[in-house]
Amino acid sequence: MVDVRTHLWFGNDKAYEAAEFYAAHIPDSSVDAVQVAPEGVPGVEPGAPFVVEFTLAGHRVVGLSAGPALHLDEAFSFYLRLDGQDEVDHYWEVLTSGGGEPGPCGWCKDRFGVSWQVIPKQLEDLCGDYSTPANLRAMNAMLQMGKIDVAALEAAYAGE
Repeated sequence: MVDVRTHLWFGNDKAYEAAEFYAAHIPDSSVDAVQVAPEGVPGVEPGAPFVVEFTLAGHRVVGLSAGPALHLDEAFSFYLRLDGQDEVDHYWEVLTSGGGEPGPCGWCKDRFGVSWQVIPKQLEDLCGDYSTPANLRAMNAMLQMGKIDVAALEAAYAGE
C-alpha cells in the first residue's frame, strides 16, 4: 500500500501548536498522534512534542518540531479553496491573526510559518485559462490584490 502525506518541518518547534490551531479552525481537521522527543535529539527538549500527525481538511500531514535547521517558506503552500467572499474573509482573518502575515494575490502566512493560498472557487471560474479578454482582466485584477475580493474580480471580468 502506498500512502502519501505532506511532511512539514517546523523550525520554530511549533508543529503541535500549529496542528491544534488548524484542528480548532478548519473543518475536518484533527490532531491524530503526538510522539515526544527522546533524549539526544539535537535542538529538541526531551519530552517535548516532536512528531505530530494531523489531518487538515481531510488531508493527512506529519509535522516535525526538530529545531531551527530548516524553515518553512513560500515554496510550499496549502491551497485553501473556498466558497465565496465570506469564507475568504473568515479564513484570511484566522490565518493572519496572532502574527500571521498577509501577502499578494491571495497568499498569506500563518503565525507558524506555513504559507496558504486563500482562494475562492470564483477565482478559478473567472480567470479560467486566460484565453479570453475577460479572463485576463480578472487575472490582472487578482494580481493587484492581497486578500481576494470576489466582487472586484467579477467586475473586472465583466469589464466594469
